[in-house]
Amino acid sequence: MTKRFLFTGLLCSGLVLGTLVLSIVNTNDLQAAQASAPLSACGPKDQLSDEFSANVGTNARCFEIRMYTADPTRDGVGPFKGSINELHQRFREEEIELFTKHGAEIIGTWQDVERPRTLIWMLAYRDRAHREEVWTAFNDDPDWETLRLKYFVPLEPRQVFMMSSTDYSPLK
Repeated sequence: MTKRFLFTGLLCSGLVLGTLVLSIVNTNDLQAAQASAPLSACGPKDQLSDEFSANVGTNARCFEIRMYTADPTRDGVGPFKGSINELHQRFREEEIELFTKHGAEIIGTWQDVERPRTLIWMLAYRDRAHREEVWTAFNDDPDWETLRLKYFVPLEPRQVFMMSSTDYSPLK
């Protein structure tokens, strides 16, 4: 009986460990695929395939929702310092201004009330190419590097959603 119990315990532990390892590998594979995969079209109707453009407005802009969650387990580890409050301060102090300087329109920024360590913000661009121009200029701006290092907040993997407005949307 003891041998059977020990064997069953080892088998279950192995299954749990194997599932955990596969989960980590699959998550890493998914993140790598997302990082290397080309972004889908967004913006004006003519930038989408016929299958997906039927409900998109002809003058639709490209909208992007970004969600940043402060990771408290890494706060104070290595160069990281700060929490959601420092992240808000970074946006308040200059980050929004830098994006505006490089051509993005900031639709809004929000404090997530369900996940209080999360900042949500929405940007708008003319189209996908404009988005790429804005991000390239932003990332190349020395003021961004200075601000990022001043508020070097540890973040969980970001969530990004790209959208085009529908032909019936009040926000175009």
